[in-house]
Amino acid sequence: MFSIKTLFTVLFVNVILLSPSFAAMQDVEVSQLIEIADKYRLGEESARVVSVVSLYKSEELDKTRQYTVYSRPNRESLVIFNSPVEAGQKMLMLQDNFWLQMPKSRRPIRITPMQKLLGDASIGDISSLTWSEDYQGKWIADEIVVDNNQLPYNAHQVELTAKTNGASYQRINLWIEQETGFPIKADLYLRSGKLAKQAYFARGVRDEKLAVIAMTLLDTIQPNNKTVVKYLSVTPWQLEDKFYNPSFLARNNTTGL
Repeated sequence: MFSIKTLFTVLFVNVILLSPSFAAMQDVEVSQLIEIADKYRLGEESARVVSVVSLYKSEELDKTRQYTVYSRPNRESLVIFNSPVEAGQKMLMLQDNFWLQMPKSRRPIRITPMQKLLGDASIGDISSLTWSEDYQGKWIADEIVVDNNQLPYNAHQVELTAKTNGASYQRINLWIEQETGFPIKADLYLRSGKLAKQAYFARGVRDEKLAVIAMTLLDTIQPNNKTVVKYLSVTPWQLEDKFYNPSFLARNNTTGL
């Protein structure tokens, strides 16, 4: 026969396990949560995103670059390098295929997913804008996490595993605010399993709505390096199909984009 103490223990455990804060999220719920987090970063299926990327070394500003990214569904995006020192460079991503077009080259250069992460400006981080298309999510835990300003939030921790060969990272641990679905921070892992970067997402207002207005990337491989990506504008945009053709990019000037 159960004692009163045992009965209350059983009831307490059942309440804890069934409460939203402790119950494991189903895969479909995680997928919906990731889509919500994506919308705070992009907000549009087809968009023109203007970003300024600042690289800091030992907390001192080292260089600043500007990029315009044209993205559309099916994991397709075009990056235009806007800064004078990189003028004429373009990067095209069509699902798992990547090309880099240099100003004096007659044809675009095929590059690998790892190569698009190379360089100080983190092109892979600003060009691959969606988690929901490239990754499969799994709920890990609910916990309190702090953002880049050391402010605490109740968050869902989810693990994202790459389901495409072109994903920038093999695995991402992502913390998403429980109340709003806003992304707070992410640990970004390479295919080798090594933690490459930690990302923090700054909240602000865009078009009178809560949005990610900046992303800070802390380099765990080169700890003195920090990259800050500021999203100057995100606007709906339908770029013509011809611009997503590597041969067209090699033959035509895109400085007007």
